Formats: sequence, structure tokens, C-alpha cells
Amino acid sequence: MPSQLTARPSDIPLKNLYNLLEPITLPKEKARFTNWGRSFVCTPSSIFEPENEFQCELVLELARREGKTLRVAGVGHSPSDLACTNEFMLRTTKLNRVLEVNTEKRYVVAQGGITLDDLNATLAKNNLAMTNLGSISEQSLAGVVTTATHGSGISYGVISMSVLALSLLLADGSRVTCSRNEHAELFMASICGLGATGIILSVQLEVEPAFRLQETQQSLPFDEVLQDLDKHVRSAEHVRFWWFPTRDIVRCSYSNRTTEAKNPAGSWWWHTFMGHHVLQFLLFLGRYFMFLNRWIANFACWLLSGDTIGVDDSYKIFNVDCRYPQHTTEWAVPYENTQACLRDLHSYLNKEFQDPDGIRPHFPVEIRFSAADDIWLSPSYGQPVAWIGIIQYKPYGFNVPYRKLFKAYEEIVTRYQGRPHWAKPHLLQPDSLRKLYPHFDDFRRVIEDVDPEGIFRNEYVQRHIMGKPVDPRIFKQYP
Repeated sequence: MPSQLTARPSDIPLKNLYNLLEPITLPKEKARFTNWGRSFVCTPSSIFEPENEFQCELVLELARREGKTLRVAGVGHSPSDLACTNEFMLRTTKLNRVLEVNTEKRYVVAQGGITLDDLNATLAKNNLAMTNLGSISEQSLAGVVTTATHGSGISYGVISMSVLALSLLLADGSRVTCSRNEHAELFMASICGLGATGIILSVQLEVEPAFRLQETQQSLPFDEVLQDLDKHVRSAEHVRFWWFPTRDIVRCSYSNRTTEAKNPAGSWWWHTFMGHHVLQFLLFLGRYFMFLNRWIANFACWLLSGDTIGVDDSYKIFNVDCRYPQHTTEWAVPYENTQACLRDLHSYLNKEFQDPDGIRPHFPVEIRFSAADDIWLSPSYGQPVAWIGIIQYKPYGFNVPYRKLFKAYEEIVTRYQGRPHWAKPHLLQPDSLRKLYPHFDDFRRVIEDVDPEGIFRNEYVQRHIMGKPVDPRIFKQYP
């Protein structure tokens, strides 16, 4: 019989395969997956935590033999059921090493399971940094890539645009390296591939010399920002807004690269004690006394009202405190439609505020920007966009109403040709997505070519990409 070190997985007898996988298989009582927002929960038939690529091959071989779907999941930061499955799950939390750092050519190669937090720390030690980041660095690198996660900056693309090459484990057990010049279609399908093209073993990522950002924050009236939107958006390299509809105030953040010495803004008292702990307690009260939510939003707006200037390492400025578990949705609206879309959303919320029985949403509405790109399923494919995101916090993990608000929001952004963030919940089916993405059918063709048996097509992919009748609330924590 071939040895463990030299055998192909397909040559290993089934009993031996089970024995080899036993050390990385979670006990049944621990085989439960909950996403970061505590909004989706699943109980896979088995959860594996491989420590090397050979073990990934073994898990895939077992899935092939048993006819199981295999879903790859990282830290579970997606607020949707993107990572959920009732069959096999492969957790990449132990596939978290940096494999190569090239300071001369300015790239890094890292395993797909590494978190951006850990990657940022390694890059900093080598005087390097990622060009752009989102609000949170708790996500895995593969998760960020496969959902075209974004930061903000009208001249900066989604993070997947910095990917130079991927190493994939395909459904047939073969490995392939793809890039814009090698297996180009597979590459374009995989850098926003929703985990459907294969297991991302490693990512070669373009980086740049480490830099600091100077961030200026100020609060301005909503109408003033909207009237001169383009002026504000292009006034700095990285611009983002937090809109507080209850007061019609926009907290504006403008960040530029700088050589100035570090001088972080903010204080523990305001941003941690008051801005996190006190607000969470107030939001908890707002579950029972809905009228309080408007006052709480005004209070949060007041906490942030002063003008500030801070200088810090880039990743510390890019990242913000996203506070608590939450229901959230975010769509990318063509940049040219941003003003009209926000005015429509403004009108809707004002009607609700005037209605004694209307919704009392949480805060803020986050607005960010990305440059156009050519990634097949990227929400910013072919056009610069404004990302408009809304949230309903879950203080101490307790559930809150959100469905009426989200439904109205989605109706508005849909009117303005919005495209949903793939990592966040949405209800679009292939007929709608095909109209939004010119390469939608190319994407389907590629995944059908590399995975004809659908091993990597979990319930999310079957629902949104293949059009199967899968209940969007199948994994909902709360019915």
C-alpha cells in the first residue's frame, strides 16, 4: 500500500482515509458553525481543520467519494450564509502562514486562511503594507479575495485587484496556479469566485512600502455633502462617510498618505467606554423601548461631533470599530447614481421618522467608494461605485427587527442599478444577476468546467448562481 507521504489521495483505501482525517475532524458536539454576526448557524455533517495542503487534498478526496458538498470557511466573518453548509466544511484557520515576502518586487505570498490582522503585522515587520483595506481586518485573506471585499477611495479598486496569482486546489484534486496571464479565465472567476472555483491554497498579493495616513474627520450637514458630493469624494485619497439620518449629519473622513509622525486621534473614554460599552447598553434598552433608538442615534452622532486630525499606520486608520454583532446589508450603486439614491433613501427614512409606528433604525449609514474594475462578479465591474451599507446592531447578541428596513432599502438601491456585496445577504437570483453582470454566464461556465459535480456549490451558490430553490432563511439563527 502506498505510504501517507507518497500516495495520491485517490489511492488511499477509505478506511485509511478516515484514519488520516481523524486528527483534524472536530468532534460531533463541536461541529457547529456560527458567523460573526450571529445571524446564520449551520451544523455540517463534518468539520475539518487541516494543518497543511495534503490534508486539504484528503478532505476533498473524502467529499468526492461520499458525494458530499465541501464548503471552505475561514473565520466566518461574512454576515450572510455564504460559508454555511449542511454537509462537509473545511475550516482554514490553521492554514495561516506567510510563505514569502519579497520587498524588492513588493509582493507577499500567504496561505488563504491567514487573517488580514496577522498579514498586516507581518507586512509591518517588513516595512510593507496593503494598498487599501476595509473597515475590519478580522477576515481571512481568501474570504476577502473571493468576495471582492473593498475599502474606500474613488481611485482605488477592490482588494482583489491587488491579487497577482492564486494557487487553487480544484474539484478533481489537481492544483493549478492562475493569474491574468495563466489560466486567465479561471483567475477572473476566482478573484470574486464565492468559493465555487476551488480551494484557495495561497494568494500572491501586490503590496507597497509601509505608509502612514493622516485622517481628518469633521461633521457636516447631509445636504451640504450631497450637493458637493464629487468635490468631497475627490478631495482626498481615501474618503468615507458615516451618515446619521436622525440628525441629517454626515461624519466625513478624509485620509491621505503622509510622512508626519504618528499622532493617533481619539481617547479610550470617548471611543471605548462611551462609544462602545455605554452605546451597547443603550441599544439593548432600545430593543424594548423603540422610541429610544432615535435619541441613541443622536447621542452617538454627538459623541463624534468634534473635528479631529490623526496620523497613524495605514491599517490602523483604515480599520474602525464595527462594534457588535449585527444584521447588515450593503450594495454598490453606480457612482453617477449616488446622489439620487441617497436622496431617495433620505426621503424614505424621514417618512418613517414622522410615522409614530415607523421604523427606528440604528446608525450610521456607511458610504464608501471604489474605482471601476474588470473582475467578472465584482460589484464595481466596469464602473466606479458608491457602497451604501446599513446595519441593525444586536446588542449582547440579542436579535432586533431589521427585515422591513432592509426590504425598503433594497427596493431603493435596486432602482438605481445597485449590485449587492456578495458577502452580505441579498435575494437576487440568476435572472437578475445576469442583467447586472455581463460575465455572469462566463462565471457559470467556468465553475461547471472545473467542478462538473458541484462539490464546491453549497446552498448559497446553488441559490444565487445556479438558481436552485434553496430557502434564503435555511440557516437563519432566528426564524
